Amino acid sequence: MTMKTAIRAAAALLAIAASPMALAQTIAITGATLAIGDGSEPIQNGTVVISAGKVVAAGAGVAVPAGAKTIDASGKWVTPGIVSGFSRVGLAEVPGVKETNDINARTPFSAAIDVAPAINPLANPIAISRTAGVTRAVVVPATGNGIFAGQGAVVDLGADMDPITKARAFQYVEMGEEGAEDAGGSRPAAYLTFKMMLREAQDYARAPASYDGRSKDALLNRVDAEALVPVVTGAMPLMIHVESARDILGVLALRKDFPALKLILAGATEGWMVASQIAAAKVPVIAGGLDDLPSSFEKLAATQSNVGRMVKAGVPVAMGLMDRDEALQLRLATQQAGNMVALNKVPGATGLSWGQALRSITSAPAEAMGLGDRIGSLKAGKAGDVVIWDGDPLEMESAPVAVWIDGIQQPIDNRQTKLRDRYATPAEGSLPKAYEW
Repeated sequence: MTMKTAIRAAAALLAIAASPMALAQTIAITGATLAIGDGSEPIQNGTVVISAGKVVAAGAGVAVPAGAKTIDASGKWVTPGIVSGFSRVGLAEVPGVKETNDINARTPFSAAIDVAPAINPLANPIAISRTAGVTRAVVVPATGNGIFAGQGAVVDLGADMDPITKARAFQYVEMGEEGAEDAGGSRPAAYLTFKMMLREAQDYARAPASYDGRSKDALLNRVDAEALVPVVTGAMPLMIHVESARDILGVLALRKDFPALKLILAGATEGWMVASQIAAAKVPVIAGGLDDLPSSFEKLAATQSNVGRMVKAGVPVAMGLMDRDEALQLRLATQQAGNMVALNKVPGATGLSWGQALRSITSAPAEAMGLGDRIGSLKAGKAGDVVIWDGDPLEMESAPVAVWIDGIQQPIDNRQTKLRDRYATPAEGSLPKAYEW
């Protein structure tokens, strides 16, 4: 057991009142309807074995190791933990209260901002999301003074004080309508600003000592220029928020000037219109699965078939919360995926198979972040992020009955469930004085 896993084990042990399962060396979950999370369809009577924080084996006919703690999941479903592909969880407790909101800032810095130190593992939305089966999340900063927002992170939602799976996992930039606004009011200004900033980063990479970030002509200070060097060299993914088809094509064309860019498209509401070009460019997309209305000029062609059509064209698509309570409502992930399955029953619509839909909220976002070898599925060697559900997890009536992160069983209560239980069947004398007559 690694030091990090040992620390998590101790924290989780305190959080769930010393549950003996939390520290079990090897756990075998048997008899379940098992979904691997790689796009394949569910397996009946499946078994998953977790040991030392990792998945050892998962599938039909998997032998239970001697001495393993066995959990009978007959009649239940088992999946990898849900991975939210786009969120701001942990950055805001109450988004409307500025003292609890670290989503964006107006400072002299932009690309150099690192969200990892601000992520609060004690924020209520983290526990609420964990209760809903979400075990990892991509955390995205928002812009303040310019088109670059800073460096996002991938986190786990475990009940401990060490949430960071990968800090500085990607750089985030706004293009489209919001990028135009951030750049001074037009898309041409946004594209010119973007290109000039990356060229300044290239200048810094060639000669750091001579780079003058204080010149009145410089768009980047030294710290931001240094932060963009991994982007222009392809060492760090660049997540670009665009929605319209024309903006998507404009972003893909940026590789002509900067061929090393490792692009991720976020949003892409009109991605279905240019899906073949996205697929040819081999660029992953993180999309919202519930957008079906033209809520802005850059989303005039919005349709819930967007995700299904892009996947059908060969685009690797993950789903996350785009402009929909992304700091609070990560639990909508399974609804997003379930809607994709239901679309198959709508004449003229394009949805996903059940396995594809689960993949879009498990292994697909992990792969988009370059973490597909570590998280997102129940393949051997991956992190022991496992959820037992009381029914089909893509049905809204289903809920988790047990959650593990890195092989450590997690509490699945939160402030909301505690209030529910407190007031569901109140006994005489148990209410606060304000409720007494």
